[in-house]
Amino acid sequence: MAVGDDLKRAAGFAAVDRYVRAGTCIGLGTGTTAHWAIVRVGERVAAGEEIVAVPTSEATAALCRELRIPLAAFGARAIDVAIDGADEVAADWSLTKGGGGAMFREKAVALAARTFVVIVTPEKLVDRLGAFPTPVEVVPYALPYVEREIATHLGATIARRGGETPYVTDNGNALLDCAFGLIADPVGLDRALRDIHGVVATGLFASSLTAAVIVAAPDGVRELQKPELD
Repeated sequence: MAVGDDLKRAAGFAAVDRYVRAGTCIGLGTGTTAHWAIVRVGERVAAGEEIVAVPTSEATAALCRELRIPLAAFGARAIDVAIDGADEVAADWSLTKGGGGAMFREKAVALAARTFVVIVTPEKLVDRLGAFPTPVEVVPYALPYVEREIATHLGATIARRGGETPYVTDNGNALLDCAFGLIADPVGLDRALRDIHGVVATGLFASSLTAAVIVAAPDGVRELQKPELD
Protein backbone atom coordinates (compact mmCIF):
# COMPACT_ATOMS: atom_id res chain seq x y z
CA MET A 1 0.00 0.00 0.00
CA ALA A 2 1.36 3.43 -0.99
CA VAL A 3 2.16 5.99 1.71
CA GLY A 4 -0.69 8.20 0.52
CA ASP A 5 -3.10 5.28 0.80
CA ASP A 6 -1.86 4.63 4.34
CA LEU A 7 -2.80 8.18 5.32
CA LYS A 8 -6.18 8.03 3.59
CA ARG A 9 -6.86 4.75 5.36
CA ALA A 10 -5.94 6.28 8.71
CA ALA A 11 -8.27 9.24 8.15
CA GLY A 12 -11.18 7.09 7.02
CA PHE A 13 -10.82 4.60 9.86
CA ALA A 14 -10.47 7.36 12.46
CA ALA A 15 -13.64 9.11 11.30
CA VAL A 16 -15.70 5.93 11.43
CA ASP A 17 -14.36 4.87 14.82
CA ARG A 18 -14.88 8.34 16.34
CA TYR A 19 -18.26 9.23 14.88
CA VAL A 20 -20.17 6.10 13.83
CA ARG A 21 -22.20 4.21 16.42
CA ALA A 22 -23.95 0.86 16.05
CA GLY A 23 -27.60 1.19 15.17
CA THR A 24 -27.20 4.40 13.18
CA CYS A 25 -27.75 5.47 9.58
CA ILE A 26 -24.72 7.12 8.00
CA GLY A 27 -23.87 8.89 4.77
CA LEU A 28 -20.85 7.55 2.90
CA GLY A 29 -18.96 9.72 0.45
CA THR A 30 -17.20 9.09 -2.84
CA GLY A 31 -13.50 9.08 -3.70
CA THR A 32 -10.16 7.62 -2.71
CA THR A 33 -10.26 8.79 0.92
CA ALA A 34 -13.94 8.05 1.49
CA HIS A 35 -13.18 4.56 0.17
CA TRP A 36 -11.42 3.75 3.43
CA ALA A 37 -14.32 4.92 5.56
CA ILE A 38 -16.51 2.52 3.59
CA VAL A 39 -14.02 -0.30 4.15
CA ARG A 40 -14.02 0.36 7.89
CA VAL A 41 -17.82 0.38 8.04
CA GLY A 42 -17.76 -2.93 6.18
CA GLU A 43 -15.44 -4.40 8.80
CA ARG A 44 -17.74 -3.29 11.60
CA VAL A 45 -20.83 -4.64 9.85
CA ALA A 46 -19.03 -7.94 9.31
CA ALA A 47 -18.27 -8.01 13.05
CA GLY A 48 -22.00 -7.84 13.79
CA GLU A 49 -22.80 -4.13 14.17
CA GLU A 50 -26.05 -2.82 12.69
CA ILE A 51 -25.15 0.14 10.48
CA VAL A 52 -27.15 1.35 7.48
CA ALA A 53 -25.59 3.58 4.83
CA VAL A 54 -26.86 6.18 2.37
CA PRO A 55 -24.39 6.20 -0.57
CA THR A 56 -23.47 9.38 -2.44
CA SER A 57 -22.76 7.68 -5.77
CA GLU A 58 -23.35 4.49 -7.71
CA ALA A 59 -19.69 3.59 -7.15
CA THR A 60 -20.10 3.91 -3.38
CA ALA A 61 -23.31 1.90 -3.49
CA ALA A 62 -21.52 -0.88 -5.42
CA LEU A 63 -18.69 -1.04 -2.87
CA CYS A 64 -21.21 -1.11 -0.02
CA ARG A 65 -23.01 -4.05 -1.63
CA GLU A 66 -19.69 -5.82 -2.11
CA LEU A 67 -18.94 -5.36 1.60
CA ARG A 68 -22.52 -6.31 2.60
CA ILE A 69 -23.27 -2.91 4.12
CA PRO A 70 -27.07 -2.43 4.19
CA LEU A 71 -28.23 0.53 2.11
CA ALA A 72 -31.03 3.05 2.58
CA ALA A 73 -32.42 5.40 -0.05
CA PHE A 74 -31.81 9.10 0.49
CA GLY A 75 -34.68 10.45 2.58
CA ALA A 76 -35.81 7.06 3.85
CA ARG A 77 -34.06 7.52 7.20
CA ALA A 78 -32.51 10.33 9.19
CA ILE A 79 -28.75 10.48 8.62
CA ASP A 80 -26.83 10.65 11.89
CA VAL A 81 -23.40 11.35 10.42
CA ALA A 82 -21.94 11.70 6.93
CA ILE A 83 -18.26 11.08 6.17
CA ASP A 84 -16.57 12.26 2.98
CA GLY A 85 -13.31 13.55 1.57
CA ALA A 86 -12.60 16.91 -0.05
CA ASP A 87 -10.36 18.30 -2.77
CA GLU A 88 -9.68 21.46 -0.73
CA VAL A 89 -10.42 22.51 2.84
CA ALA A 90 -9.98 26.25 3.40
CA ALA A 91 -9.01 27.83 6.70
CA ASP A 92 -12.67 28.70 7.37
CA TRP A 93 -13.70 25.08 6.55
CA SER A 94 -15.36 25.90 3.27
CA LEU A 95 -14.71 23.09 0.80
CA THR A 96 -14.09 22.29 -2.82
CA LYS A 97 -15.51 18.89 -3.72
CA GLY A 98 -16.40 17.09 -6.92
CA GLY A 99 -13.11 15.59 -8.04
CA GLY A 100 -14.99 12.31 -8.16
CA GLY A 101 -17.97 13.90 -9.88
CA ALA A 102 -20.51 13.18 -7.12
CA MET A 103 -20.89 16.57 -5.46
CA PHE A 104 -24.65 16.94 -6.05
CA ARG A 105 -25.45 13.82 -4.03
CA GLU A 106 -22.60 14.48 -1.61
CA LYS A 107 -24.02 17.92 -0.82
CA ALA A 108 -27.53 16.51 -0.43
CA VAL A 109 -26.27 13.98 2.11
CA ALA A 110 -24.11 16.57 3.92
CA LEU A 111 -27.08 18.93 4.19
CA ALA A 112 -29.33 16.18 5.54
CA ALA A 113 -26.83 14.75 8.04
CA ARG A 114 -26.83 15.81 11.67
CA THR A 115 -23.00 15.82 11.56
CA PHE A 116 -20.80 16.14 8.47
CA VAL A 117 -17.22 14.90 8.92
CA VAL A 118 -14.52 15.67 6.34
CA ILE A 119 -11.47 13.41 6.02
CA VAL A 120 -8.31 14.58 4.25
CA THR A 121 -4.55 14.38 4.04
CA PRO A 122 -2.43 17.52 4.70
CA GLU A 123 -2.01 18.67 1.10
CA LYS A 124 -5.77 19.31 0.91
CA LEU A 125 -5.56 22.09 3.52
CA VAL A 126 -5.39 25.57 1.96
CA ASP A 127 -5.82 29.16 3.08
CA ARG A 128 -8.43 29.88 0.40
CA LEU A 129 -10.22 27.75 -2.16
CA GLY A 130 -9.43 28.01 -5.85
CA ALA A 131 -6.23 26.18 -6.74
CA PHE A 132 -8.42 23.16 -7.54
CA PRO A 133 -10.90 24.06 -10.30
CA THR A 134 -14.51 24.31 -9.16
CA PRO A 135 -16.64 21.47 -10.58
CA VAL A 136 -20.03 22.59 -11.90
CA GLU A 137 -22.74 20.08 -12.84
CA VAL A 138 -24.81 21.18 -15.83
CA VAL A 139 -27.86 19.88 -17.71
CA PRO A 140 -26.36 18.93 -21.12
CA TYR A 141 -28.94 20.89 -23.14
CA ALA A 142 -27.87 24.12 -21.44
CA LEU A 143 -24.09 23.64 -21.79
CA PRO A 144 -23.38 26.31 -24.43
CA TYR A 145 -25.34 28.93 -22.51
CA VAL A 146 -23.83 27.98 -19.13
CA GLU A 147 -20.27 27.99 -20.45
CA ARG A 148 -20.77 31.43 -22.01
CA GLU A 149 -22.31 32.86 -18.85
CA ILE A 150 -19.58 31.53 -16.57
CA ALA A 151 -16.77 32.69 -18.83
CA THR A 152 -18.27 36.09 -19.63
CA HIS A 153 -19.73 37.14 -16.31
CA LEU A 154 -17.67 35.19 -13.76
CA GLY A 155 -14.33 35.16 -15.56
CA ALA A 156 -13.50 31.46 -15.33
CA THR A 157 -11.36 29.34 -17.59
CA ILE A 158 -13.51 26.29 -18.33
CA ALA A 159 -12.76 22.69 -19.30
CA ARG A 160 -15.37 20.02 -19.98
CA ARG A 161 -14.67 17.01 -17.73
CA GLY A 162 -13.59 14.07 -19.87
CA GLY A 163 -12.62 16.06 -22.96
CA GLU A 164 -13.30 14.03 -26.11
CA THR A 165 -15.11 11.41 -24.01
CA PRO A 166 -17.34 13.65 -21.88
CA TYR A 167 -17.86 12.62 -18.28
CA VAL A 168 -21.48 11.95 -17.30
CA THR A 169 -22.57 12.18 -13.66
CA ASP A 170 -24.82 9.65 -11.95
CA ASN A 171 -27.59 12.17 -12.59
CA GLY A 172 -26.96 12.11 -16.35
CA ASN A 173 -25.40 15.55 -16.46
CA ALA A 174 -22.16 17.11 -17.71
CA LEU A 175 -19.35 18.47 -15.55
CA LEU A 176 -17.42 21.68 -16.16
CA ASP A 177 -14.18 22.29 -14.28
CA CYS A 178 -14.01 26.05 -13.79
CA ALA A 179 -10.79 27.81 -12.77
CA PHE A 180 -11.55 31.10 -11.00
CA GLY A 181 -8.24 31.60 -9.21
CA LEU A 182 -8.39 32.19 -5.46
CA ILE A 183 -12.00 32.47 -4.31
CA ALA A 184 -12.75 35.25 -1.83
CA ASP A 185 -16.41 34.38 -1.29
CA PRO A 186 -17.24 30.69 -1.89
CA VAL A 187 -20.86 31.10 -0.78
CA GLY A 188 -21.40 34.05 -3.10
CA LEU A 189 -19.76 32.28 -6.03
CA ASP A 190 -21.81 29.15 -5.42
CA ARG A 191 -24.97 31.26 -5.45
CA ALA A 192 -23.95 33.11 -8.62
CA LEU A 193 -23.26 29.84 -10.41
CA ARG A 194 -26.52 28.23 -9.34
CA ASP A 195 -28.41 31.31 -10.52
CA ILE A 196 -27.38 30.42 -14.10
CA HIS A 197 -30.15 28.43 -15.77
CA GLY A 198 -28.91 24.90 -16.37
CA VAL A 199 -26.52 24.67 -13.42
CA VAL A 200 -27.54 21.80 -11.14
CA ALA A 201 -24.87 22.04 -8.45
CA THR A 202 -21.35 23.22 -7.72
CA GLY A 203 -18.48 21.73 -5.77
CA LEU A 204 -18.36 24.69 -3.39
CA PHE A 205 -19.53 23.71 0.11
CA ALA A 206 -20.22 26.41 2.70
CA SER A 207 -18.15 26.27 5.89
CA SER A 208 -21.37 26.02 7.91
CA LEU A 209 -21.90 22.49 6.59
CA THR A 210 -18.68 21.10 8.08
CA ALA A 211 -18.83 19.89 11.68
CA ALA A 212 -15.40 18.21 11.88
CA VAL A 213 -12.21 17.90 9.85
CA ILE A 214 -9.94 14.92 10.42
CA VAL A 215 -6.44 15.10 8.95
CA ALA A 216 -4.12 12.11 8.67
CA ALA A 217 -0.43 13.04 8.41
CA PRO A 218 2.78 10.98 8.72
CA ASP A 219 3.03 12.01 12.39
CA GLY A 220 -0.51 10.92 13.24
CA VAL A 221 -4.22 11.68 12.94
CA ARG A 222 -5.59 14.92 14.34
CA GLU A 223 -8.95 16.66 14.41
CA LEU A 224 -8.81 20.34 13.58
CA GLN A 225 -10.22 22.96 15.89
CA LYS A 226 -13.32 24.68 14.50
CA PRO A 227 -12.35 28.19 13.30
CA GLU A 228 -14.03 31.19 14.85
CA LEU A 229 -15.92 32.98 12.11
CA ASP A 230 -16.69 36.70 12.15
